Amino acid sequence: MSTIYVANHITLDGVMQSPGRPDEDTRDGFSLGGWATAGSNDEVTAALGRRATDAGGMRLLLGHRSYDEMLSHWNTVGGPFKDGLNGAQKFVVSRSASTTLPWPNSTLVSGGAPAIADLRAQDGPDLCVMGSGVLIRTLLEHRLVDELLLFIHPLVLGAGRRLFPDAGAATEWELVSSSAASTGVLIGHYRPAPPR
Repeated sequence: MSTIYVANHITLDGVMQSPGRPDEDTRDGFSLGGWATAGSNDEVTAALGRRATDAGGMRLLLGHRSYDEMLSHWNTVGGPFKDGLNGAQKFVVSRSASTTLPWPNSTLVSGGAPAIADLRAQDGPDLCVMGSGVLIRTLLEHRLVDELLLFIHPLVLGAGRRLFPDAGAATEWELVSSSAASTGVLIGHYRPAPPR
């Protein structure tokens, strides 16, 4: 069985939209993109790298929109993440069984939460979710998130799409480990708390 873990940058008020670039995700008129770049450094990158190494390698579980945006960006501009993203096994969740996946090592997952649960039940390296806010909400609703690795930036934006929905079910998480990057970013690793 694989673990599904979410690895995302968020603000103190829970915003996860468009952390990397101003034009990354402008849905709903969001104009504050690129907010995570100032706080990201080698310490933050290393934390994600350690988690991927612990998982036995990087397998990505992505929503279709995040897949398209992330892979097209890094394959256009090149840079440090291009080869890693192209080489990683990618499972892309889409409502449409006819979705095309142009990037290498990509497998379509259609069928909603039951199909994701079947994927999770298979043996293999853990599955990392990055970006993919709509997918994360589905995973949370169906209790398919096994871990959160959050890079919490000391910033309040007051607008933007957030990690947790306003009307979501109450859940309790336990802190597994935490550290602070020299930029002030808190790196928190959480697992669902056992029932009381």
